[in-house]
Amino acid sequence: MEPYRIKTINRIAPEGLALFGPNFLVSSDEARPHGIVVRSSPVDTDDYPTLLAVARAGAGVNNITVDKATEHGICVFNTPGANANAVAELLFTMLGTMVRHIHKGVEFCKELAGLEDAAISKAVESRKSAFRGMELAGKTLGVIGVGKIGVMVANGGVQRQMRVVAFDPFPAIENIHALSYDVKLTRNLGSVLQQSDIVTIHVPLNQKTHGLVNREFIRQMKQGATLINFARGEIVEDEAVLAALDEEKLDGYITDFPNRKNLNHPRVLTSPHLGASTEESEENCACLAVSELKDFLEYGTISRSVNFPTVESIPSGSCHSRLIMINRDIPGMIGFASNIIGSNNINIASYINESNGLIGYNIIDVQSPVSQEVIDKIESHQDVIRTRIISCHN
Repeated sequence: MEPYRIKTINRIAPEGLALFGPNFLVSSDEARPHGIVVRSSPVDTDDYPTLLAVARAGAGVNNITVDKATEHGICVFNTPGANANAVAELLFTMLGTMVRHIHKGVEFCKELAGLEDAAISKAVESRKSAFRGMELAGKTLGVIGVGKIGVMVANGGVQRQMRVVAFDPFPAIENIHALSYDVKLTRNLGSVLQQSDIVTIHVPLNQKTHGLVNREFIRQMKQGATLINFARGEIVEDEAVLAALDEEKLDGYITDFPNRKNLNHPRVLTSPHLGASTEESEENCACLAVSELKDFLEYGTISRSVNFPTVESIPSGSCHSRLIMINRDIPGMIGFASNIIGSNNINIASYINESNGLIGYNIIDVQSPVSQEVIDKIESHQDVIRTRIISCHN
């Protein structure tokens, strides 16, 4: 069997790449990949005619042309939750830094270099009141979005003796189960904004959330609140936030996405997109991304895809070949494929079909070889996007 060709973009943790094994050729220079593993660099799937799947070692996929990928039957994976702890830890580090004015205090201490100890002690005692801050305990934390990261942040607020309220219109059941009982979950965004001393954003970037934090959003927030954005830069309208800071509607803004607009404001605290930049997070994301991509290429199974349905199936002992059919989700496709396969004297060992409302994904295990003629007949249907044949005896 010809090895699968994998292209890496950005630095991918070697612990993850080691999972590929001997059936894969992995290179950052691969020009005709079957699969891509990427972190944050842009990927235009139209640039790779042989591409079958892209695995994003991270949660957001706005750097990948997902719509184009779907049109051509290319599966896009992400790794939700793999970097959640890293993001949550950094968020509370940055929040503590701002509310206690740690960054200003550190800069003040640097200015004392070269003085004698007595002069340093005198300066510290005379100036330390300028850096007096506040404690998080007893404050209300509003969490917008309770995905993997939002859940960790909400629970982290509870652990810090904060009152936590959260908003998510369509929370996943598994995330609700992971949420502390002390977190009040609501579907009223305005209610969360009005009562929160600190509002933190944890939603994916898409058409609905682009520019979510605008003047109207901020107008509903509590006077003197602090805003945090560790999701995506484009979710926040910088002009609206900076105006609110100047008008003292907001007390502070913490973001992981610095730009020319927010860098120089005295009440903006920025970090250079460090949310997932830990050894542990990068390893977790790489291992999960590689596992997703490897299983898809070798077996056709899908987990944690952003554009394809979840399908998990292990080939049976009687399986000779696994036929994958990707189609637009319309009625009659199962019967169409089954009739063609059966009319060519091919016995179906098992047939699994899943749909996400847009894409139908079929895993058809058969007990004999599938000829090119059969493939051509299946692909002749106007709603079949792509087919693959995988040997059950890799």
